Amino acid sequence: MAIITEESDTPNSPKHKPSSPSPKSTPNPFTFWFYFTISVSIITLIFVTISNLYTQQDPKAWFLTLPTNLRQHYSSGRTIKVQPTVHSGSIEVFSIQDGPVDSLSNVLFVHGLGCSSYVFSKVVKSLGKNGVHAVAIDLPGSGFSDKFELVTEEKEVSGFGRVLEMYNEIKEKGIFWGFDQLVEQGYVNYDYAENEVRMSKVTSLKAIELGPDEMGRVLGQVIDAMGLGPVDLVLHDSAFNLGANWVAKNLGVVRSVTLVDSASDQSAFPLWVLKVPVVRGVVSGLGFVFDKVVRSCCSKTGGGLDTESHRLLLKSADGVKSVLEMGKNINSSFNAGEWGKLDGVKNLPMQVIWSSGFSNEWIEKGRQLAEVLPHAAFVTHSGGCWPQDGTADELAESIHEFVSSLPKPIKDSKKKEPVPDHIREMLDEATANVHHHGFGGHGHSHGHGHGKEAGYPSGYGLRDEL
Repeated sequence: MAIITEESDTPNSPKHKPSSPSPKSTPNPFTFWFYFTISVSIITLIFVTISNLYTQQDPKAWFLTLPTNLRQHYSSGRTIKVQPTVHSGSIEVFSIQDGPVDSLSNVLFVHGLGCSSYVFSKVVKSLGKNGVHAVAIDLPGSGFSDKFELVTEEKEVSGFGRVLEMYNEIKEKGIFWGFDQLVEQGYVNYDYAENEVRMSKVTSLKAIELGPDEMGRVLGQVIDAMGLGPVDLVLHDSAFNLGANWVAKNLGVVRSVTLVDSASDQSAFPLWVLKVPVVRGVVSGLGFVFDKVVRSCCSKTGGGLDTESHRLLLKSADGVKSVLEMGKNINSSFNAGEWGKLDGVKNLPMQVIWSSGFSNEWIEKGRQLAEVLPHAAFVTHSGGCWPQDGTADELAESIHEFVSSLPKPIKDSKKKEPVPDHIREMLDEATANVHHHGFGGHGHSHGHGHGKEAGYPSGYGLRDEL
């Protein structure tokens, strides 16, 4: 028989209490809001920075913020009105000059992609001291020249344009006319057929597209307006690619050609950094980034080049767009050797001035360019692909020696045609009236002939012929 005994609870026996669950850690609500606030702040800072890089200032306010050297550069120059295409309006091209205007040598500097006449300002002054009439221009879309032009285009009126046109017609004829049309026939009766294609003229600002043809027209008009022919042309960087065709067609006004670090198929400044919107904003908006880019490809020492001034001119009025358009028009298939064999070009005195401050490959490229061009001398300089302040005298000396060794230019003396009597009477009457009112040689001009120096015709364009 089984005996079952029950143990009585004693006070000393340990009691097993149910284990209480460990307390769970509750998330801190402030952690989420901390990271959320930081993220929003960073994103906002990025958008504000990028928007500031693209924001355009008022032109007067922008000019007052420029450093002193750029304002002095602008005050020492003048603008010339040119017409880049047959159908376009006139735009202003900025230019600087130094030296006697009656010099036997007229040197015209044309800068390359991404820079302006400011890069040659010290070279122009140095040549002027040596008795050479030197001129440098800002190509359209660069520097202080116009970077946009008004373009009128015909576009088809559709969608919202038709609604806007209907609104303007009702506004012109009156609200009751439109109401009567709706009551009588259930629609507004237009003055044109339902399926007629409506065209409207739209005027907008468009970045100047400077190609070989446009550049040629600009060069020709500048040379004619300033009386530089026969001119000693200095083509820098990509200006050789864009201006070579014009030189071949206008040998009568070109005495010589000097190429300054002018690779025929590329530009010193890398275009790819301007094609990507974010990279473009950072490079053109941040001075130290722009300085690093220029140091790597355009200059040995960025500080001597004054890269901040170049950045401000490139960024102003969204000039980057014009530079990109100019870069698209560079002819990648241009062959300098074939160009040098053209009739007339092969007899043109030439000089190749090349930077020795980068690499042996770059120097070899300059030697090869000089070899394929007949009668081309090869000279090196110690600066970068963009002329620097420290090498301005060195460049000026090479150019001065070259143009001084050329035969003296022969001025084209055209036979003067007799001026008709009725036009001579008009001119005499106009001259008498001008002197009567105290102008001419005794008034505004003070006998210095400013009007003639500026390239503007006087006396109906015939006074110089008398």
